Amino acid sequence: MNGNIRIMIVDDHTLVRAVLADHVQREPDIDVVGTAGDADEAIKGVLECDPNIILMDIDMPGLISFDAAREIASLRPDVRVIFLSAFLHDWYIQQALQVKARGYLTKREPPETVVAAIREVASGGAYFSEEVRSRITVGSHGVSLAEGTASLASTLTTREVEVLRYIASGLSKKEIAGIMHISAKTVDKHSTNLMRKLKIHDRVELARYAIRAGLAEA
Repeated sequence: MNGNIRIMIVDDHTLVRAVLADHVQREPDIDVVGTAGDADEAIKGVLECDPNIILMDIDMPGLISFDAAREIASLRPDVRVIFLSAFLHDWYIQQALQVKARGYLTKREPPETVVAAIREVASGGAYFSEEVRSRITVGSHGVSLAEGTASLASTLTTREVEVLRYIASGLSKKEIAGIMHISAKTVDKHSTNLMRKLKIHDRVELARYAIRAGLAEA
């Protein structure tokens, strides 16, 4: 990669964005070219700021970060994504691998590790926190969750997780349909699939599961 590494930092917490940007910007070979407060802003920002790497929080309201990564890949396939999260869930890891993220760091990592990850990814490599590496395996079909680690949540589709998060937020079926631009009947179908896959029998338990699994905020 010629010239300085160009970074965009995406996190819904203003303080986290500011602290990360301040620390990373101190490095002589890294420039913070932009920040964003959610995944929708990240998609717009990638065209405006022209980053090489996006450091993106997973746990943000609104558009799911993994869907944003897919959209960014279609707009700018050369941009590399490193995910950052306070949580370590099988579904998160599985989705990160599916969108071909070049890194996954937990927020327990020191700033020095974040910088090391940025440099490794910029040089063409990948960087995963040790906790993540312990849950993945490299085989003939690429990188995947290690056998025996997959949870019920890892069986959910992105759309099902989106519906689950809205249910956990207390939104009605009609409200979810309006936000997702789908019919109430389709919301019902997703809800039914969620209950079947998670072995849960009502919306209240679905909401509790989403919070326990870290897929929604309490």
